[in-house]
Amino acid sequence: MTPSRLRALAALVLLVLATTLPVRGWAQQPPQKYGFEVVHIYAHDRQAFTEGLFYLNGFLYESTGLEGRSDIRKVALETGQVVQTQTLAPQYFGEGIVNWKDRLVQLTYRTQVGFVYGLGDFKQHATFQYPGEGWSLTQDGHRLIMSDGTPQLRFLDPETLKETGRLTVTDNGYPIRNLNELEFVKGEILANIWQTSLIARIDPATGNVTGWIDLAGLVKMSGAGPDADNVLNGIAYDAKGDRLFVTGKRWPKLFEIKLVPLK
Repeated sequence: MTPSRLRALAALVLLVLATTLPVRGWAQQPPQKYGFEVVHIYAHDRQAFTEGLFYLNGFLYESTGLEGRSDIRKVALETGQVVQTQTLAPQYFGEGIVNWKDRLVQLTYRTQVGFVYGLGDFKQHATFQYPGEGWSLTQDGHRLIMSDGTPQLRFLDPETLKETGRLTVTDNGYPIRNLNELEFVKGEILANIWQTSLIARIDPATGNVTGWIDLAGLVKMSGAGPDADNVLNGIAYDAKGDRLFVTGKRWPKLFEIKLVPLK
């Protein structure tokens, strides 16, 4: 074989390998960065240590934490008035909540027990157990999605509440810890990152962070007290109205915001 033909064959082999072998170690596209615009400001209970939040039919459903002060509540969006509540036993630190059909599912922090309530009457119907800590819950219409403070999200069967799988959340290969309050929005998972002003946009198929929402300016507008625990936490989405709401622990305000891509 002549040198020229050998070089051509080598080039062809490299081309085939490049197009057929899996790519390893190549960085993904950098996540898009977002700022925000405030659309509306609503009242929020400044005593509510927000751990879980979602929107349904004109109301916010919220869970609050701290032993001896935890509850679940139904809140009128327009006024911030609590119209229904259920208090947890004092040994439980309430965490994330999510609706599934006619039920409300709640986690607790370190007691490894969750509760199932009637969505309409808040009466407890069942309990369930899980290993490790419980932080937040959301759902994608097929399964429940749970955070536990690690870089992993757990998937739960909504009927049995048994774990069916896990997904590691990464930004260009780096695991993202402290995934906190979750919300499923337009096919993506939004996650507060505990003790930061950031919300991650997560691809539920790959775990890749596709965007970062920086709400540092909103934290300054929150009116929250100086306590270090009064962090951004709480995301809710009105799918019909395409409205995104955020708040924080012991914030006197809940914000409807619009995301603004940054260059």
